[in-house]
Order: sequence, then C-alpha cells, then structure tokens
Amino acid sequence: MTDTADMTPAAEAMFAADEASRGLGVELLEHGEGTAALRMTVTPAMVNGHGIAHGGYVFLLADSAFACACNSHGPVTVAAGADITFVAPAYKGDVLVARAYERTRYGRSGLYDVTVLRGDEVIAEFRGRSRSIRGTTSKEWG
Repeated sequence: MTDTADMTPAAEAMFAADEASRGLGVELLEHGEGTAALRMTVTPAMVNGHGIAHGGYVFLLADSAFACACNSHGPVTVAAGADITFVAPAYKGDVLVARAYERTRYGRSGLYDVTVLRGDEVIAEFRGRSRSIRGTTSKEWG
C-alpha cells in the first residue's frame, strides 16, 4: 500500500515513470523527505543458477529506493555512483524491503544508505552517491 500523504510530487512522478521497477512488481511503500521504502517479491525469473536471487535484482530494488529518496527534494537527481555488499542470500518467494535514508546533502551531491531486508534479516547494504542536475526536469528527457 502506498502512503501518498507523505510523498513528494517529484519522487511520485519519477516512480510512476519507472517502468523497470514497476514491471518487476516493485512497490513504493512509503516516502518522505530524504527517505523511501520499497518492496519486491523474488519471482522464479529472478533466481540464478545457484537457486538464489540474482544480485542484480537486489541491487535494482536498493537503487530504486535510493532514487526515490534522493529525488524527494524536487530537482532531478541521478546516481553518481553506488556500491552494494550482499550479506545473506534471498530466495524465490522472499519478500524484500529496501529502506533508504539520506546521510547528507552538500551542494548538488548527496550520500544515501539503503538496507535491504527480509523481515528483520539484513540481505544487503547499499550506498549511493547522487548528483542533482540543474535546470533539468524528467519531462525534458524524452
């Protein structure tokens, strides 16, 4: 369920246009200034040859939460870089939640941490670095 009362219009619009995340069943659970929580269920198509969730899907979930958090301030903001540490495997049927938190913003840059959880268990830790693009709106992209 989406709590639209807490969402900023910029992040709402960005997630609504995010066909990659929404096409994989990612849901925006909550959103506030500099924060976001998204949920995704690991489907059979997301499982690799080892029987665990492919790391790219876990990264996508974390990256999407990062994008919602860093775009909550209004200007179009993109990733300048990101890294992830996988702590535990996820399996088919697991419901994962990514919780993003703004650590700091300075000038047009920002630093965000995202924890990916299965229930209370940490699956991955992600750190994203953002950059706002002055005078650009997502409508101008195409």
